[in-house]
Amino acid sequence: MHDHHFLVLCLNFVVFFNPGSCSKFKFLLSLLADSTASDLFDVFSTLDACNSQGCSDYKTRAIFLHSFSGYGVIKSNNLRLILSPSLHLESHEGIRGDKFLEVPQIVWGLNNQKIAFARACLTARMLNRTLLMPSLSSSLFYKEIDLLHPISFDQVFQYERFNSLCNRFVRLGRYSDLGNQTGTYDLRKGSGRKWTVERDLEQLKQSSRGPIDKYQVISIAGKNPFLWHDHWPVKDYARVFECLVLVDEIAKEADKVVSKIRRIGRKLRSKTNFGAEGSSLSHAPYVAIHMRVEIDWMIHCKKLEQRSRISQICSSKQEIMERVGNIVGLGSTAIVYLAVADSLLNDSSILDGWKRGLVPFEKKKLGVDGIYKKHSYLIQSAIDYEVCSRADIFVGNSFSTFSSLIVLERTQRVIRMGITSSCGIDVRWPSYAYNIPGESNGPQKWMTNMSDSNLKAISYGSNAISC
Repeated sequence: MHDHHFLVLCLNFVVFFNPGSCSKFKFLLSLLADSTASDLFDVFSTLDACNSQGCSDYKTRAIFLHSFSGYGVIKSNNLRLILSPSLHLESHEGIRGDKFLEVPQIVWGLNNQKIAFARACLTARMLNRTLLMPSLSSSLFYKEIDLLHPISFDQVFQYERFNSLCNRFVRLGRYSDLGNQTGTYDLRKGSGRKWTVERDLEQLKQSSRGPIDKYQVISIAGKNPFLWHDHWPVKDYARVFECLVLVDEIAKEADKVVSKIRRIGRKLRSKTNFGAEGSSLSHAPYVAIHMRVEIDWMIHCKKLEQRSRISQICSSKQEIMERVGNIVGLGSTAIVYLAVADSLLNDSSILDGWKRGLVPFEKKKLGVDGIYKKHSYLIQSAIDYEVCSRADIFVGNSFSTFSSLIVLERTQRVIRMGITSSCGIDVRWPSYAYNIPGESNGPQKWMTNMSDSNLKAISYGSNAISC
């Protein structure tokens, strides 16, 4: 067995190794899956040190980084880190940099905007064009378009990092990249029931060739891209979402909130016998709950239940508290972070009635509401998204776009560790839907179906979720 090399794909790494102890190799996978480009070389150094010290359980021979912006080989002792963009999966010749697509301002909530942005990117990819960096909306107005406050994409997400991570898949460009060679072609999306998915797809195909394709810019007018017909599988959207990295200013704000939760968790662990439960965590785990119980949501979800004839959409505060308390394997002590609307921050009842051992916090009680108040609605949502995404356990509503995109991201992390289903097993980064009853009257385990042919279940919600 030790005479053969095995190939494992994990995050952005392809690892050749001699297999040994399963437990040690699982730790290695966890280390790689949890790593980003910023700490890649720390991982490299750790593995190299292990090699030089003669670890008997496994010996890493090489790490191929398949989506790196440079070339070359870094070698130390018997371990080589090989950097090569040519190993990028499903590699393409690249998106044209001299042809562009322009889309309307992207609006609505943070995660609706992320979906709209990804759909615009995939539309540009179909046309083999660079997407001109669109404006997002920092405020939340659904009807008063004149009250929407535009905010540049690169004030929220890292522009250069996006193009690096999505290299050869999709590409963003700036208006300063434009010349005046062939002008702009105005493309209007159809609307109404007669504008079918098939007609929309045919319009895009026609725009990718012939006289229209000769224009330097195709400018799509009309509806918000979130409302465009969907022609792409979940995996394509996920690939775009992976390239969205918050700018440092926002990421640091999220770090402050997570650090505060972790500090409280460490203190809580030190005051209890939590360590006796056998957890390897240095802190009491934190459970992030996207708690949708505000009045406007309850009105919306009740109407949705009636219209769709589905009863598992709305959940009361009491039902959420009860189901979270029944999560199998949660343990006796945990921090509960409640991601709630600002209108609920003065409602003390959301902090009362939790199962003994579950210690609830929201922004105000945690003492971080000042961090949020400094920012616009969009940035506040981005911070809360990060806090929920990094939680040890996440519980949300399967009809919420916010919850659904967090579960998609967490599902990708689990899949990178070689796990395609969490049914019947304990996994790292578990997610649950509190609106659907699961084991022991707890919330239903939830993983995104990555084989879906479109994003409908994530964009509009579903109770047909899978573990």
